[in-house]
Amino acid sequence: MNLSKPINIIVIGSTLLSLLILFLLLILKYTSAVEITTLYFVLIPLIVGVIAFFTFSFLIEKFINKKIKLVYRIISSQKLGENKDVKITEDVLEKLSVDTAHWAMTQKNQIELLKQQNEFRKEFLGNLAHELKTPVFSVQGFILTLLEGGLEDETVNRVFLEKALNGVDRITALLEDLDDISKIEYDNLNLKIKSFDIVDLTQKVFDTVLSKAKRKNITLEFNKLYHPIFVKADKDKIAQVLINLINNAISYSPEGKTITLRFHNIDKKTILIEVADNGLGIEAKHLPRLFERFYRVDKSRARNVGGSGLGLAIVKHIIEAHNQTINVRSTIGKGSTFSFTLEKDK
Repeated sequence: MNLSKPINIIVIGSTLLSLLILFLLLILKYTSAVEITTLYFVLIPLIVGVIAFFTFSFLIEKFINKKIKLVYRIISSQKLGENKDVKITEDVLEKLSVDTAHWAMTQKNQIELLKQQNEFRKEFLGNLAHELKTPVFSVQGFILTLLEGGLEDETVNRVFLEKALNGVDRITALLEDLDDISKIEYDNLNLKIKSFDIVDLTQKVFDTVLSKAKRKNITLEFNKLYHPIFVKADKDKIAQVLINLINNAISYSPEGKTITLRFHNIDKKTILIEVADNGLGIEAKHLPRLFERFYRVDKSRARNVGGSGLGLAIVKHIIEAHNQTINVRSTIGKGSTFSFTLEKDK
């Protein structure tokens, strides 16, 4: 419905009326007085009817156009978030149709997003409840055993207290990881960027997790001798990344395997750090979701090896907070390699 349409109606109506009058004059020229009188009774109502029709059409068109402009102004004002008059310089109905279709698509996308968020919330709460239930029930069982007489038995009390403490430690680790995730999601990491030697930090991380590796006879090593490599990052957060990746590799590697750290110069500004194992590997279908919270490749096995299920999600967020990237590649039967980049310090 174009704004110029009412004007077009007037032009068309005037043209038709002019033709009608011209036709009437031609008839009058070649018609007798009696016939003229008869024609008056026919043509005058016809002329009045034509005029009334086009006048009515013009008024209706103008009324509808006005209402459509009002609707469009309201929609545009809501879309812009401002209560101001919207200038209309084009086909109002067409623009209203386009904007309404765009609004409908936006609402549909938002509804789909809300559905996904709702499903994620349900899955998250379900996984969180499951992660907490195992250690809580374990601690509860050990304490009940102690209260029912085990506390007086010196051969039992210390063992059960240590097992209960392990359960509490697992709950504490889960809560700490949840706290980290919350800070990350609210952009509250407060990164403390400074220069440090990533090779030296990796060696210290090796020392931290060495006892866990020895329990499975797993070797931790560099693929070659490295000189100091200085990077610009948050040292504590990168240590957390390395601990998570190496612990994850230890947990999911069979006994007697090797975990290797490698460094590669990507360019003058970037270095690539790789944590590689020669374990069982991960199927390709799992790789896209590997960094999701609580995602487990083998849920039945993953519950037994412990961990919060949040480690890789935290790793991803920390690396991305540094404006860097993290990736994983894996081959069944050959092992997996997690790699992330950091900015080098010149």
